[in-house]
Amino acid sequence: MENTGSGSFLRHRRLESFLDTKSGPNVRETPKISSKEVARQKPNTDDFVDDDGWISTLISCVRIVTCFLTMMVTTFIWALIMVLLLPWPSQRIKQGNIYGHVTGRLLMWILGNPIKIEGKEFSNERAIYISNHASPIDIFLIMWLTPTGSVGIAKKEIIWYPLFGQLYILANHLRIDRSKPSTAIQSMKEAVQAVINHNLSLIVFPEGTRSKNGRLLPFKKGFVHLALQSRLPIVPMVLTGTHLAWRKGSLHVRPAPISVTYLPPIKTDSWTDDKIDDYVKLVHDIYVENLPEPQKPIASEDTKNSSSS
Repeated sequence: MENTGSGSFLRHRRLESFLDTKSGPNVRETPKISSKEVARQKPNTDDFVDDDGWISTLISCVRIVTCFLTMMVTTFIWALIMVLLLPWPSQRIKQGNIYGHVTGRLLMWILGNPIKIEGKEFSNERAIYISNHASPIDIFLIMWLTPTGSVGIAKKEIIWYPLFGQLYILANHLRIDRSKPSTAIQSMKEAVQAVINHNLSLIVFPEGTRSKNGRLLPFKKGFVHLALQSRLPIVPMVLTGTHLAWRKGSLHVRPAPISVTYLPPIKTDSWTDDKIDDYVKLVHDIYVENLPEPQKPIASEDTKNSSSS
C-alpha cells in the first residue's frame, strides 16, 4: 500500500465541508474542554420528551427508509469506485473513509438529531479510536467522524453482509478469524502489522457488543492488546444520547440530542504485558467518569459481568 497525497486529502476535506454543519442538523463544535467538564456539559436529555404518537412514528419510518435508500445508493457508487481501484490498496482505504464521511454525515442529516461535538482537536491523531456502543447511530457517527487513514476490525463473516460487507472488503478494512483462539491471535497480529506498516489508525468498540439500555458494559481486552502491539495512543470517543435516539430493537428514531466528545489521547508507549487488566480498568474508568449518570454502569451489574467474562 502507498501513502495518500496531500492534494487528494485537501480535496477530500473540501468535500466534507460541503456536507458540513450548515446543511445538516444542529451541530456545534466547541474548542478545548477538560475531561472533568465533559459530563457536566452533555446535552440535557432530561428535556427530551419521548413521543410515541402516530405522527412521530410515521416521520421516523420515513427517515429510516430514506437512510436505507441513501446508504444503498452511496454504497453502490463507492463499490464501483473501489472495483476500479483494485490495483491500489491505499487508495481503496482512502475511498472507504470518504464513503464513511459522506454517508455517515448524510445519514445523521436525514435523522435530524441535534449534535454537539467537543474536543475535535484530538480527532486527527494517528491512534486507536474507541467508542461506547448503544445504538445503530453510533456506527453512522464513527463513519463520519474518524479520520482518513482509519480502518476497522471485524469478524471475517462480515463478507456475507449484503453489499456493505463486500464494500468493507474492497475498502481494505481488516478482518479476524475468531473460530478458535490460535487463529484469532494470529489474525490480530497480522492486522496490527498492517496498521504499523501503512501508518493507519484503528476503530474499535471495546465493549465488544451493543449495550441494550445505554449503560456502559465491561470492556474486552482486545483494544489493549492492539495498543501493546502497535504502541498507538488511544483516543476515547464518548457518545451520549444515541441510546435514546434509536433504541436497540426499535424502528422508531427519536429527536434526542446527541453529543460526541473526543478525550485527550492516552499514551501507551510505556504499557507492559503484565498490567493488561489495569489498563482495561483505567480506560473503562475514564468512560465512567465522563458519561452522564443514566449511561454509567450499575456497580453490582458491572462487577458481575466482569467476573463472568
